[in-house]
Amino acid sequence: MSGTPELVPVLDRHRFDEAALARHLAPHLPGFDDPIEVRQFQGGQSNPTFHIATSAGNYVLRKKPPGKLLPRAHAIEREYRILRALEGSDVPVPRARILVEDERVIGTSFFVMDHVPGRVFFDRVPLAAPPADRAAIFEDMARVLAALHKVDWRAAGLEGFGRPDGYMPRQVDLWVRQWEAAKVEEMPEMDRLGAWLASHIPPDEPATIAHGDYRLGNLIIHPTEPRIVAVLDWELATIGHPLADLGYCCLAYHFDPGPDGVTGVAGMDLGGTGIPDERTFVTSYSALMGRGLPQALDVFVVFSMFRLASIVAGVWRRALDGNASDPRAIGYRDRYREMAERAWEIVRRIDPAA
Repeated sequence: MSGTPELVPVLDRHRFDEAALARHLAPHLPGFDDPIEVRQFQGGQSNPTFHIATSAGNYVLRKKPPGKLLPRAHAIEREYRILRALEGSDVPVPRARILVEDERVIGTSFFVMDHVPGRVFFDRVPLAAPPADRAAIFEDMARVLAALHKVDWRAAGLEGFGRPDGYMPRQVDLWVRQWEAAKVEEMPEMDRLGAWLASHIPPDEPATIAHGDYRLGNLIIHPTEPRIVAVLDWELATIGHPLADLGYCCLAYHFDPGPDGVTGVAGMDLGGTGIPDERTFVTSYSALMGRGLPQALDVFVVFSMFRLASIVAGVWRRALDGNASDPRAIGYRDRYREMAERAWEIVRRIDPAA
């Protein structure tokens, strides 16, 4: 499924003082001294996101959600910083305009960026595109990911944005703790995954910018051409291991066809679909990076599934607490459990003694 993300009236629990917003932004951005129209993007389970139509053009506002938040989650300040750092690079991003950390304005911190028109494919594979376009989109996904990993992050002003050494041990520890914080029921596979990953951490590589959520659904594709015009959702970005991004991007090859946002191609005959198989995609990325094929990619795929399951479990918990960005999150229990089960299947395949 693809198209323009649906805009809906602002959800009651996410309403804010639009007049206060306009007053605050009028001295900084064109269009806010006239009436504005605010609507909310449907879907998305992290930071509530809003479309703002003004007389001078369209903007997007990202803010922290209301209510009690998990530790280190919803880091919109980091999103803003990396968008500014990547402006003018080979990585296409929206232009970040202003960060406002004064919660008195609309109740939480927020930032504003330019709206980028284009198509969004809500699944992990572009099944709604013609086969030739699918192939070109996958090629561009590899190109943009390699471009990101080639950015000189120190020269881009991202010193201190993350610790370059020991990324994977810290990530495993972080997401084990996030799972424990989100946990509302026993899930043995999640506990086993955390322990297995802690004892199977791949060696460090030269650190790069790691997006943290690089997938098709976070890319804006040109309205008529099969190329990426913007990479979105930088909330989880840091300085880290490049293969963490690659493993996460490859999750589509390990998910079965399923609901929106989870659809994959596991078990599908890809012949004639225009979708490259996993090895071809990884080979394209590796060639662009000037490196050989990664030897431990399966470990990064397992880590990515564990991390995503932890995130989805946190979303489900927020739904139970009444703080989720999308009311559909109340049904996410099965999603995180299925991810954990699939990740453990991969572990048993690569490590039968586990």
